[in-house]
Amino acid sequence: MTGPRYTPLTETLPATVPFVGPEAQERAMGHAFRARLGANENVFGPSPRAVEAIRASDADLWMYGDPESHDLRHALADFHGIRPENIVVGEGIDGLLGYLARMLVDQGDAVVTSDGAYPTFNYHVAGFGGVLHKVPYTGDSEDPAALFAKAAEVGAKIVYLANPDNPMGTWRKGADIVKAMDALPEDTLLVLDEAYVEFAPEGTAAEVDIEDPRLIRMRTFSKAYGLAGARVGYALGAEPLITAFNKIRNHFGMNRSAQIGALAALQDQDWLAQTCANVAAARDEIARIAAENGLTALPSATNFVAVDCGGDGAFAKAVLDALVADGIFVRMPFVAPQNRCIRVSAGRPEDLEAFAAALPKALARARG
Repeated sequence: MTGPRYTPLTETLPATVPFVGPEAQERAMGHAFRARLGANENVFGPSPRAVEAIRASDADLWMYGDPESHDLRHALADFHGIRPENIVVGEGIDGLLGYLARMLVDQGDAVVTSDGAYPTFNYHVAGFGGVLHKVPYTGDSEDPAALFAKAAEVGAKIVYLANPDNPMGTWRKGADIVKAMDALPEDTLLVLDEAYVEFAPEGTAAEVDIEDPRLIRMRTFSKAYGLAGARVGYALGAEPLITAFNKIRNHFGMNRSAQIGALAALQDQDWLAQTCANVAAARDEIARIAAENGLTALPSATNFVAVDCGGDGAFAKAVLDALVADGIFVRMPFVAPQNRCIRVSAGRPEDLEAFAAALPKALARARG
């Protein structure tokens, strides 16, 4: 008896996921985390209006979701001052990155990213046989000039850049990225991941003509809008590129409740503003806790803070392991020298109190 005839590419791929979820860790430990501060989720939650809209739609779940996400796309178009034809909605930015890779990446195609940047993008590129070319961070920031120079060197089809950055929380002015795009090869597409842009200072978003064919921008309802479990992302780009998504996307991938909740969340900008204020206060508290323990918190424009543990990656991993053993879920960057840090998501006061109590013990344990 033989099994399925996998493609040669599939045979070469590891059966892994970019992130081990906190639920998997809890099952392995046999108990729940006391503070969930590792997945950059918005613990302050979605707008009550979004929750109520989802609840009110429950009885209609016998219907498929609108495959065009018409109402949400039109509302987003009004919000951004563009046309609906310049927006595609998908199953989070992760889903849209997968569609983009399917649309553009063939076996052997060159793709450029930063070494240590968001691993889910790499996962999708590898899944279609692309060849990843990586450039190091400059300091603790992604380097647009280095990325674009590498793209020219290797003939890349895609360059990936997150602004603000995950996992470091650093950011660049949108105008500086636009200026750097003068060096982007004309046949290379820049994927600008702006998942955290609502938390960032004014001027962080890249202001580019929506029909500029060199750029696609990714946004999400998972972070500032607090709907990570609903999986709603969207991309802004030139009409021909956005239209091309319809050739390969899962047209019934967006569930009905998610569309309804995202629409209601978009319409509650007061809740968004309060959430951003809560996150800013939590970032300040994480920085205070870090300083109290002799550590350094990197400036952040996201809903998390990278905390420099003052050693190498092995030491930071020991700190992380001790925190996890004490019921505090955090993560850390994968690549040196950024892996000298742990990454702590903005939490509620009670979450950060638990982190503050656990951190000194974790540092002592890591130091032996």
